[in-house]
Amino acid sequence: MEPLSHLKNQLRSKRISRRSFMQQGLAAGVSVSALTVAADRVYAATPKKGGHLRVARGHGASTDILDPGVIENGYTIGLALGGYQGYLTQIGADGSLEASLGESWEATPDAKSWTFKLREGAEFHNGRSVTADDVITSINHHRAEDSTSAAKPLVSAISEMRADGKSTITFDLEAGNADFPFILSDYHLAIMPANEDGSMNWKDHIGCGSYKIDGFQPGITATLSRHENHWTDEVAHFDTVEVLAIIDQNARTTALVSGDVHVIDRVDLKTAALLERKPGVNLKNATGTLHYSFPMLCDTEPYTDNNVRLAVKHAINRQELVEKILFGYGEVGNDHPIGSGQRFFNNELEQREYDPDKAKFYLKESGLDSIALTLHASDAAFAGALDAAVLIQNSAKGAGIDLKVSREPNDGFWSDHWIKSPFITSYWSGRPVEDQMFSTTYQTGVSWNESRWSHERFDKLLIEARAELDETKRRDMYFEMQKILNEEGGSAIPMFASYVFGVTDDVGMPDQVATNWDLDGERFMERWWLK
Repeated sequence: MEPLSHLKNQLRSKRISRRSFMQQGLAAGVSVSALTVAADRVYAATPKKGGHLRVARGHGASTDILDPGVIENGYTIGLALGGYQGYLTQIGADGSLEASLGESWEATPDAKSWTFKLREGAEFHNGRSVTADDVITSINHHRAEDSTSAAKPLVSAISEMRADGKSTITFDLEAGNADFPFILSDYHLAIMPANEDGSMNWKDHIGCGSYKIDGFQPGITATLSRHENHWTDEVAHFDTVEVLAIIDQNARTTALVSGDVHVIDRVDLKTAALLERKPGVNLKNATGTLHYSFPMLCDTEPYTDNNVRLAVKHAINRQELVEKILFGYGEVGNDHPIGSGQRFFNNELEQREYDPDKAKFYLKESGLDSIALTLHASDAAFAGALDAAVLIQNSAKGAGIDLKVSREPNDGFWSDHWIKSPFITSYWSGRPVEDQMFSTTYQTGVSWNESRWSHERFDKLLIEARAELDETKRRDMYFEMQKILNEEGGSAIPMFASYVFGVTDDVGMPDQVATNWDLDGERFMERWWLK
C-alpha cells in the first residue's frame, strides 16, 4: 500500500491524529498540499454525531399505516429500513448480505434448514430485549392464513420455526432456498415485539432499530430520535430526524433550494441540470433495480388476451421515454423486472423495440383493427408519469391504439387504482435477488401481483429455481422466467431509472451509495451525517 493510502486509513480509523498524519506524510516524501487535501477529504467523509436532519419525500398518503405487512411506498419503506425497524439481515452498500439482528447463521447442506443466532444486546425501544419468540411472532404475522401481507409468499415455504432458548431460531423450509438469508432482509419482515396473545405489536410503533418514532402523522410528517441503546453506535449519526411527505415536485425542490430541508428524493429530471448548478446543492444518482411499469389486469377485458398486451408493449417507444422522461438517467427495459446488473439478468433475450407494425399484427391476431384503451396515470407513481403516459398515447396512435390518458390525483392514487383499475402507471424499486421480485409480484395469487397475472410454467420454475443450488441450472431457470414475462406477462416495463436525489452541502455520506433502494438503500438516516 502506498504511504498516503496507508496514512489515510490510519487517520480515518482514528489511530493517528491529524498532526501525526502530516508529520508521517512529510517524512514519507508527500507534499504539504497533497497531505492537506487528503486530510480534508478524510474528515469530510468521517461521520459526525449530532444535528437535526429534515427530509422531504415524494411519497406518503393519509392512508399510510406502519403494519410491516402492508407498507408499500417510499415514505413508509424509508421509515422502516431507515432505522425505525430491525431485521435479521440487511443489504450492504455494495449489494452484499450483512448481519444485523441475526449475528450469524448456518444452513444444512440442502438449504432446507437455517439456524440464526440473535445478536446479544439488541433491544426494543421500550427497553425489552429482542428474543427468539419475537422473531417467530413477527414472521408468523405474515404467514397467518388470513394474512394480507405482501410478504406472505416470501415466507410461505417456512414449514416450522423453533426457538432454542432466547437467542437461537431455526427455520425449517418445505424446500431448499439458497437465498433465504437475503429474503429476511425484505422491508416487510421487521422484527417487532410479541403481544401476550401471540400477535405482533405494530400499532404502538415500537421497533428495535437505531431510531425510535416520536410522532407520526400519515401523509404529513414523522419525527424520530436516536435510540441510545441500539446494539451499535456505528450508525444513526443524527440526534433527530424529520421526514416530510411533499408529493408536489416543485414544492419539494423549493424546500431544498431554500434550505428548509437537507434532502429530497425523486428530483425533477427535467430541471436536474439547473438544480445541480444551485449553490449549496448536490445531486446524486445511482442506477440499480428501480423500474417503471404499466400493469394491465390480466383477468379484465381486453387484457385477458395476450395479443392485446403484446400490442401495447410494441406500441411503446422505450428509447423516447428514457430520453424524455429520464433525461438519460436510466436505460430501456424489456418487460421483465430484473436489472442489467443483477446476477441472473437475461442478456440473451432480444430487446423489444418500438414497432407499430407488430402492434397492429397482434391486434389483428386478437380479431381487431383498432382498440380504445384508458391509462390511469399519476405522478404519484413516478416523476413524469403523466408525461410518459402522453408519450405512449402518441406512439400508440400509429399502432391502431386510441389511448385515453386519465389524469388521477396524487393523493389516494394507490388506494383507488392500484390492482383495481385495468391499466395504470406504477413503479417498483426491485429486490436484491430474483426470487424476491418474482415471488412478491408475479407468482399466482400473491397480494401484490399488480397485473393479476397467472402462469403455470412460471410458478413451477419459481419453486424449482429457489431450491436449486447449481448456479448454472438456476441461471437457465431465471432466464426462462424473464422470457415468459417478456412474451406473456401482464406488465409493460419500458425503462429502468436511476435514483436521483438532492442534498445540501452540509450532508455527508459514504463514498459508496447503495442502489437497491432510493436514498442509499433507504438507510440515509443510519448512514449519513451533518458535516
